Amino acid sequence: MSDYLALVACGSPLAARSHEFAAAAIERGWRARVVATREAMNWVDAGAVERVTGHPPLVEQRRPGEPKRFPTPGRVVVCPATFNSVNKLAAGIMDNYAAGLVCEALASGTPLTIVPLVSSALWGHPAWAGNLALLQNAGVTFVDVLSGQQDRPAPCDDFSREFDPDWLFQ
Repeated sequence: MSDYLALVACGSPLAARSHEFAAAAIERGWRARVVATREAMNWVDAGAVERVTGHPPLVEQRRPGEPKRFPTPGRVVVCPATFNSVNKLAAGIMDNYAAGLVCEALASGTPLTIVPLVSSALWGHPAWAGNLALLQNAGVTFVDVLSGQQDRPAPCDDFSREFDPDWLFQ
């Protein structure tokens, strides 16, 4: 198994702590790369990510003929995951680099941890419960953003900066 960890950040306030999550991964022996959606870059501190990992966040696909930028990850962590990103993963939609990486991880059986940051207004959407169940049945580990409890994610209306990076590696 690869010692690379891909830390995927989606467009949500918790993405501002991506460099902290990468540092926690590195402390545990992983070689971490941050992969961010375009929307996440509104929060991600690219300079802090580069200082921690030695690499800027990856946002775009590589160009034809360019070599891969890092080996296939041995683990993928999506923190934070938005309503849109989780639903796209469940449907197999790969319309950006981050979504493609996560879909490939799911398809290949790479360990995949997801921290959804979704409001209660969206939590009740008719597709949501079914998509969470589909992904859990496929082997995804969900982590609750407010408690760190595994496989029992809950809505988060009042974003808490209390999220503990250790919860990603339980």
